[in-house]
Amino acid sequence: MSSVEIVQAQLIAASEPDRIPLYQRFFKTGAGEYAEGDRFRGVIVPETRKIAAAHRSLSLNEVIELLHSPWHEDRLCALVMMVDRYRRADQAGRTRISDLYLTHRDRVNHWDLVDTSAMHILGAELIGKDHAILFDLSVSDSVWDRRIAIISTFAFLRKHEFETALRLCENLLMDRHDLMHKACGWVLREIGKRDIHALRGFLSSFATQMPRTMLRYSIEKLDPEERRHWMTLRP
Repeated sequence: MSSVEIVQAQLIAASEPDRIPLYQRFFKTGAGEYAEGDRFRGVIVPETRKIAAAHRSLSLNEVIELLHSPWHEDRLCALVMMVDRYRRADQAGRTRISDLYLTHRDRVNHWDLVDTSAMHILGAELIGKDHAILFDLSVSDSVWDRRIAIISTFAFLRKHEFETALRLCENLLMDRHDLMHKACGWVLREIGKRDIHALRGFLSSFATQMPRTMLRYSIEKLDPEERRHWMTLRP
């Protein structure tokens, strides 16, 4: 049995089949939904993370093999491994992991997979570097590419660097997908927690254009009177 098969066997052993229908509904795997056809074993996230931590010795090639599994928890496990490996690597190793992440990002194909990994790998790698790749991803036909772009900016927010996040949120104002409205609103909310003037400046320019979901998420930490003010500006 290969190392990857051992990991998969442990994920199978940790599965709770009764959870599968719930996961299928929650993660929108039905016909015509955004994760149509995704497959779940029924493993809770803490168990997946525990299994990932127990297999730090997997090679990067083996991690990528696991990432290409059709099972959602296998891909999550692989991404948890990649994040952990990125944090422990030297700069050359980090760049290799980031490059592999971009190359195989078609397997980072759900919001939880993006949110687990993008800021910790691609975002971390781009601190102090050119952010052009994020603007390229933000105009992709793939909602997961677009979500990778905006979620990666959380790495910059921690450094109080808001320009790229604000520009991306502006570019994504007309995005058709509710998952992107939520992601942009989340980013704007976090900017507001660090610099309320930066958030208010964005809202002053774009509150009348923002999708209502994006606006609601962005202002949810403001006081009720200010929230009402911004919501009344949205037709």
